[in-house]
Amino acid sequence: MHWPHRYSSLWHMIAAPIVWAIHFCTVYGWTAAVCARADAPGAARFGTGLATLVALAAIAWLGWHAWLQWDYRPHDPRLHDVPTTEARREFLGHAAWLLAGVSAIGVIFVALPAIFIESCL
Repeated sequence: MHWPHRYSSLWHMIAAPIVWAIHFCTVYGWTAAVCARADAPGAARFGTGLATLVALAAIAWLGWHAWLQWDYRPHDPRLHDVPTTEARREFLGHAAWLLAGVSAIGVIFVALPAIFIESCL
């Protein structure tokens, strides 16, 4: 399968952690603003839940594309002993897929306090 040049970029590999970082800043900024101005834990929960769903959807999409780029075949013993463009592309896909998994776990952990919010104090 022929992949466009953009899929062999380092930016594609770090896209999921960037989504995680944006989610982190958004959730904590939203919660601080809502709790400081309105003392509304329900609004904080809703905003956190919405941001979490959007972030998880984006990370899932990025992870799927990384999986396709990795081109994993369990019964194909391919050796990557020569630095080729194909091997580099597959390595970046594998790394991006693993980072998408770690980023999804990070997003879930950032969102966990929203379950326990009873008040903004």
